[in-house]
Amino acid sequence: MELAVVYSRGRSGIEAPLVTVEVHVANGLPALNIVGLPEAAVKESKDRVRSAILNSRFDFPMQRITINLAPADLPKEGGRFDLAIALGILAASGQIPSTNLKHYECVGELSLGGDLRPIKGILPVAIQARNNHRKLILPKENTAEAALVKGIEIIPAVHLLEICAYLNGQKQIPVEYAQPSQEIVSDGVDFSDVHGQYHVKRAFEIAAAGAHNLLMLGPPGTGKSMLAARLPTILPLLSEQQAQETAAIASISDQEWDVHNWLKPPYRAPHHTASAAALVGGGSNPRPGEISLAHNGALFLDELPEFDRKVLEVLREPLESGHITISRAARQVNFPARFQLIAAMNPCPCGYLGDSSGRCHCSSEQVMRYRARVSGPLLDRIDMHLEVPRVSHEVLRNGSPQGEESSAIIRARVVAARNLAVSRHGKANAILNAKEVKQLCILSAQGYSLLEQAMDRFGLSHRAYHRILKLARTIADLAGSPQIEINHLSEAISYRKLDRK
Repeated sequence: MELAVVYSRGRSGIEAPLVTVEVHVANGLPALNIVGLPEAAVKESKDRVRSAILNSRFDFPMQRITINLAPADLPKEGGRFDLAIALGILAASGQIPSTNLKHYECVGELSLGGDLRPIKGILPVAIQARNNHRKLILPKENTAEAALVKGIEIIPAVHLLEICAYLNGQKQIPVEYAQPSQEIVSDGVDFSDVHGQYHVKRAFEIAAAGAHNLLMLGPPGTGKSMLAARLPTILPLLSEQQAQETAAIASISDQEWDVHNWLKPPYRAPHHTASAAALVGGGSNPRPGEISLAHNGALFLDELPEFDRKVLEVLREPLESGHITISRAARQVNFPARFQLIAAMNPCPCGYLGDSSGRCHCSSEQVMRYRARVSGPLLDRIDMHLEVPRVSHEVLRNGSPQGEESSAIIRARVVAARNLAVSRHGKANAILNAKEVKQLCILSAQGYSLLEQAMDRFGLSHRAYHRILKLARTIADLAGSPQIEINHLSEAISYRKLDRK
């Protein structure tokens, strides 16, 4: 056998395109050439593979070896092709059977001693291997992540010799992995920790039920960050499809994520010094940013006006489309970014405008200049604008007389409302398109009259018109009402404050 074909997977964004590793062993002066647009780490694999094969006590062919990574126009990076190249050389030189290789896909980096090292982005690889009805040979440390994909046969290994023994029929490799949790594991935070602020908690319940964007406005120390940190405790669990999308993004990034709690919606809170590339993704080899890491979850931006204005403006398109396209000279990568934006800001530069302490001495021009850091088009894309006032000393010390609801109680109502929306149109209310809004968010004649009066009086945009309807639909779902009533619509209108003329 002088030609062997082994299947592997590359990486392009969150996709895992098929890479066919063709190995040809021919007579001639000893040489090993890799073609097919390999980057530096792939070119260096020839040295890792040679040492791994020799240290595994196989013979390395002293002939002319040509390795082609097809398709030739797809950039190849990393050490993920080491295992496929090694198996191709062994098969082409007749040291392992090549007849069954067509039923497998192989990924993994090799050490000089032949040990398999884990790679990033294994989840997209497992999904594609499953879809193509092939078994997946991979490093054992990647097993738990790959096992999140149902319907795939995984062959985890720790050494090249173990894989060769398996392919020769000399050894069976058992698959053992822990099942992921189906419940959100509490991290010690709960909405009952927040005293008072009933209207704010009500707004968070509505936002969680419909996946609506929310902006909090209030003096320092009133609990804005504390409330935002508790949002994940009332969000519904992700569906399996949503969880796979979110996990695929986390898999290709440098961020740590909990494989065993993968149904929990992500929550990201970048610092206000974050760059545009850190927020939306970028780099010469594009990587996902914070908005993609928050896909199907929440993104919290504290001190919103302190972010660079150009950084905030890049959020406008993803908030509408649910994805971000990063274009470079050599490639174009598309990342999903369907996130729920939760933001917080002070009412003025000193932070105490409207506070009962009366400490604010900011002029109207300073206040206008401060708030102008957040553009009108961005505010228009935020469904709910919410004031967070200071609570009294008595409530702060003793809590509310009627007690505080726990996250579990609030989450039960949120899940019921979200399930109602999903059963009706298959998605959260916040992401309904214009056609679906017209079909599902129907008002009475009195309701349309009220909404049109609010638009004229407050100078609301057409986008705000649709967002109010979607917000009213969520409020009706929380109330268990099949129709949007006047009180639901009035509450939705009351949350549009900062974009009024």
